Amino acid sequence: MDDWRNGGFGLYVHWPFCQAKCPYCDFNSHVSAKIDQKVWVRAYLAELDRLSVQLSGRVLNAIFFGGGTPSLMHPETVAAVIERAREIWPFANDIEISLEANPGSVEAGRFAGYRDAGVNRVSMGIQALNDEDLRRLGRIHSVAEAKAAFDIARNCFDRVSFDLIYARQGQTLEAWKAELNEALSMAIDHVSLYQLTIEDGTAFGDRYARGKLRGLPEDDTAADMYLATQEITSAHGMAGYEVSNYAKPGAESRHNLIYWRYGDYAGIGPGAHGRLTLNGARFATETHLAPGAWLEAVNKGNGESLRETLSREDAAAEYLMMGMRLTEGLDMVRYAQLSGRPIRKSKLADLADLGMVTISEQRLRTTHKGRAVLNAVLRDLLMD
Repeated sequence: MDDWRNGGFGLYVHWPFCQAKCPYCDFNSHVSAKIDQKVWVRAYLAELDRLSVQLSGRVLNAIFFGGGTPSLMHPETVAAVIERAREIWPFANDIEISLEANPGSVEAGRFAGYRDAGVNRVSMGIQALNDEDLRRLGRIHSVAEAKAAFDIARNCFDRVSFDLIYARQGQTLEAWKAELNEALSMAIDHVSLYQLTIEDGTAFGDRYARGKLRGLPEDDTAADMYLATQEITSAHGMAGYEVSNYAKPGAESRHNLIYWRYGDYAGIGPGAHGRLTLNGARFATETHLAPGAWLEAVNKGNGESLRETLSREDAAAEYLMMGMRLTEGLDMVRYAQLSGRPIRKSKLADLADLGMVTISEQRLRTTHKGRAVLNAVLRDLLMD
């Protein structure tokens, strides 16, 4: 059996356009005054047709429209992609079709159009429930607009998630607790909670390098916010199933679980990544970042800028880095099959003695303590 079947098969569709560039964002997003969506539909369909030859016979478990701001796509654009995917691959009975949305681009009619096209889950980039912090984060919506957008989404879709960022400028532990409790009191079944990270190449990164990004919480305060997040989400019945993701039972993001369980996924659109198993070999794929360059490449027959064979060691390392993010942990038998050798017992024993991991029924899991310092645990596991 191909290893990817342990995680399933998904399709990621990247829409690269936003109304404005947020200062913390390092995603491949662009602001454009004019977008010819008919051109984009043709390009997406051409890429799906190209992949259909290589990936025939698979069952599609999930589609994810990410960005950028996919809620700027016309519903007809989304519908065309879903319909072509349906023609190529049999859909799983419980297929999840997600679309990311920013509150500033939400309209009731457009959301109804996405629903009619086949979208059954929306992930909203709310980011904060505080107008001053929204302004600092460069968001173009207000708290009132975010809540109104959420109500529209709830009326259209059974499954709605939203994102919040914590450890923001000037944010206290008590303020974050109050905000998170308010967020979870909304009729929600999934939430993604990210600590603000300052990335190179972003406006925040440049400001931070010049000493101009003031008021960020100290590391100890940010760690306390993380611990409070675990306690509050648990109290609301939202189990943390991944480092930054919390859901009621059955509401976990199926598309993201394909990543974390190290399944296969095809990525189309500017800057989309993929992992594909073909003839027993696993490949990493990338596409051209610039929208114009991607469209030009698609017109020449292939939007990919890279297709690279992964070694056994690299594939095993990727599975370890993804699997250890999940509460369910890593299948150690599967890891040994991928890498050709098991994780060294002495290393596991050391981490267990430190209270960082547990081992049960051939599954390796981080503890709450270990998850708080996951990068350090991963470095230790990946070291020879």
